[in-house]
Amino acid sequence: MKNKILFSMICLLMVGLGIMMSITNSKRAQIEKVRKEVSQVNKQQRYVTTQIDHLQTAYNANDDQAKNDLLRFAKAYYTFSSQSDYDKRFSKVSSILALSKDQQNNLFDSGLDATGGSQIDNLGLTSLYKTTTSYTSDLDNQTIEVLATVIVQTSGTGQKAINQTVLVHGWFDTQTQKLTSIKMNQIQ
Repeated sequence: MKNKILFSMICLLMVGLGIMMSITNSKRAQIEKVRKEVSQVNKQQRYVTTQIDHLQTAYNANDDQAKNDLLRFAKAYYTFSSQSDYDKRFSKVSSILALSKDQQNNLFDSGLDATGGSQIDNLGLTSLYKTTTSYTSDLDNQTIEVLATVIVQTSGTGQKAINQTVLVHGWFDTQTQKLTSIKMNQIQ
């Protein structure tokens, strides 16, 4: 009888051990499955983070380029002290512009009066770029709108130099990396 009890206890221990091993293997499988899922989530998170970094870098680069190009335009456009300087304004910024012919002709007039004489030289007109504050906003995936408040010091023969504020509004194409349109309004 003692042997039967001992044998029964050993059998119960073996069954208990089998159940424990089964539960442990089941838990290990669940743990391994969770580890794989966590690893997948980490990979996706790294991918998303990389994509966000790439987008931020691309956006920031285009945003900065749009501001820099409008600043370069303003400096060239509003700085002249003679007819010769006035005539060179377009050549200084032509590489960053993709304007329509009409807009180009309106922005970069000859500076000559009806008789063909230089208004710039005859009136002693000068303009000096002073400073700019600029802002950008995305219109869509390809266009950035740039606004700049430009302060310019102007004078003429026998006139005291005065500061004028001009609002320059530009549109920057991120594909061509050029300003495609520019409008200006003097602020009173």
